[in-house]
This record gives sequence, structure tokens and C-alpha cells, in this order.
Amino acid sequence: MMGTENLILLLIEAGFYFVFMVGILHLRHQLGIGVFVAALGVMHFLETYLAAVFYVELPFGIISPGSSVLFSGKLMMILLLYVKEDAAVVRAPIYGLLAGNFLTVGLGFLLRHHQTVSAVPGRLADLAFIDEMGWLMLWGTTLLYIDSLAIILLYERLGRVFKHSTAMRFFVSGVVVLTFDQIGFFAALHFLNGAPIEVFWGGWLAKMMAACAYAVLITIYLSYSRISAIPVSPRPISDIFADLTFRERYEDLLDRSGRDALTGVYDRSRLEFEAPRMLSAMLVDGKPLALMIIDADHFKDVNDRFGHLAGDGVLRDIAACLQRTVRGNDKVFRFGGEEFVVICENITPDAGAERAEALRRAVETEIHRPDGAPVTVSIGIANSYNDGTTLNALLSTADARLYAAKNAGRNRVIFS
Repeated sequence: MMGTENLILLLIEAGFYFVFMVGILHLRHQLGIGVFVAALGVMHFLETYLAAVFYVELPFGIISPGSSVLFSGKLMMILLLYVKEDAAVVRAPIYGLLAGNFLTVGLGFLLRHHQTVSAVPGRLADLAFIDEMGWLMLWGTTLLYIDSLAIILLYERLGRVFKHSTAMRFFVSGVVVLTFDQIGFFAALHFLNGAPIEVFWGGWLAKMMAACAYAVLITIYLSYSRISAIPVSPRPISDIFADLTFRERYEDLLDRSGRDALTGVYDRSRLEFEAPRMLSAMLVDGKPLALMIIDADHFKDVNDRFGHLAGDGVLRDIAACLQRTVRGNDKVFRFGGEEFVVICENITPDAGAERAEALRRAVETEIHRPDGAPVTVSIGIANSYNDGTTLNALLSTADARLYAAKNAGRNRVIFS
């Protein structure tokens, strides 16, 4: 009976930990990411202390909440932080914990040289305990550093195996890395405290349960917050933090440089980089993506009659109109010449056709040639639900439908 009560309490503790940590992570743009990082750091001493001395009995063995619930939760929170942010943000709490524990060990060594007095009756400082906790925390943080590298790397690689299951990526990553961590931390507990083998097996089973519980909870959170998991990176990783941070810096540079000089929208090089990532994220989440190719009708006539400067002005106006009309998370690219590509995430074929029709009407209504005649566009649409799961397949289908729209008289949308 006592084991069952302890199990219920552990589940409540895991739920409370998850809700609290995810809550401050979700509010990071209002509170600042430092609140989340500081909370991770503050919890580290409690995790290590409980893992060293606080054990409870469950139906399947003896475990410590510090290791099974809190440390497992911390590792999964670090992976969630990577998914929500980037490697540059993730490494801050890891390096901070490592530095803080080195400081603890160093100060503990210096404090031992003080001549202490008993100012409070019956209370003396237990410097041996401080030493023991310092070394345990240092060892635990070193393991956490390795664990964090491993779980991020494994999560990325598992995207190729579990393309449609974010939960399985989190779960398998957690199972593998927490098993490694249990072996490493138990070795220190056994060496310093003489922990019996029952602690290892009970703790391992509890961590496997924690990996399952946190994977489910994180997947539910990601689903409801509508934030896609980071797509799989095909590039080999040598220094995981430096390598993943390079991606963040590259994307920042790309955002500033991958734009068409004439219209200001993204250019074709950005399309070739961005579209596969957007498509991959949608496929992972089981959501559709629409790709539209939009071509200005009779554009050569504008250049021939009014000159290329006038033609450039029309292209700028079309690009501005498209950007005003699309949703906030849709992306507009200049594909070349008078052609544009619009990519819409999480949109069904029918809704994509309606969106394209709205774009066509907006251009016809708002954009005019120098002689006052309306500018019209033809649009071909492809959707990942029916037309392919690669960028080339969608472009090919959309291009064929664009030419069908041209041949059918222009100023129209073809989506099937």
C-alpha cells in the first residue's frame, strides 16, 4: 500500500514539475529566458541531495525522486528548450551549472580551513557533507553535459526513423540517455555512499517511466502550442553546441541576405533552403503544406510598352500586395522573372485554393499598369496531401498547373 501511495505522489510531483517549468518556458518572451534557466539551476542542489540520501519504496523497487523525477524532468526540459529555441540558448544553463558546481567544490575546500565556533547551540557545520555534495553535484553536472549533447544529437537523428511521431523521438531519446545517466550516477553513489544494486534497478525503471510520461506531456504541449519540432539536420555534428549554434547564425545571416534586391521578398536561394525545412516540419506533425507558383499575366507587354522601370514597379507592387494578403506565417519568394512562390503551412487543398483565389483577386483589384489597366496573375497550386512530399515534386506539380491556368485564359487558379 505504501508503495502505491509513493507512486501516486511521484506522478503528482512529475506533473507539478512539468506544468511549472513549461509554464515559465512558455512565458519566456514576457519574463525572459533567465527565469527558466535560473529555475533549472536552483533545482540542481535538491536533485543531487535527494538522489544521494532520499529514497522511497515503490511496487517495483527503491528509487529517489531527485534522480527519477527531477533529474529526468530537467534533461527533458533541456531537450524541449532546444526544440523551442536553439543550441546557443541550451548551452547557457549547462555551462552555468558546471561552473557553479566547480565553484562549490572550490569554496568547500577553502571553507575547511576556517576555525569554526558554535554560535548556535547544538549546530555545527558539516563540511564533510558539503564536500560530498559538491563532488556529487560536479559529477552529476558533468554527466548532464554529456547527456545533453547525446539527447539533442539522438533526437535529431531519430527524426529520420520516426518521421511522423514527435512523441517517439522524445521517448527513445530519453530512454537511451537516461539509461546511460543511471549507470554513470549510480557508479558515483555506490563509490561514495555504498548504494546497493537495488537502487540502480529501481531507479532505472523509474526513469524509463519518467521518460514515457514526459514524452507524452511534451508532445501534448507542442501540439497545443502549435510549435513544430526542429527538422532533422543532415549535416554531421562534431562539436554539437558549436555546430548547432552555427545554424542559428547562418539563418540570421540568411534572413538578411537571402532577399530579392528588387522586391524585398525572399529570393530563390532562400526558397531552396527554407522550403524543405517547412515541408519536413509539416510532415513530422502530419499537417499539409501548400505551394503556389504565381505568374504575372502578359508581363512582357508591360516591359515592351512602358519600359523595364515600369515593369520593375509592377513587380514591386505585386510582391507588396502578396505580402499584405498572406497570413503571418506564410512566406513569399521571388522565383525568377515575373514568377513568385507562396508557401502556406497547415492548409488543406480546398483552403489553399481559397487562399490563392484571395491573392488573385487582391492583385487584380489593387495593382494597375501605367495605363490604368489591372494587372492579373495566374496561379498553380500543389499540396503535400496529394501531390508529393518533396520540394521538387510540389514545384513540378504547381508549375504544370500554372501553365494549365495560362492555357485556359489566364487570371485564374488551378489546384487539381
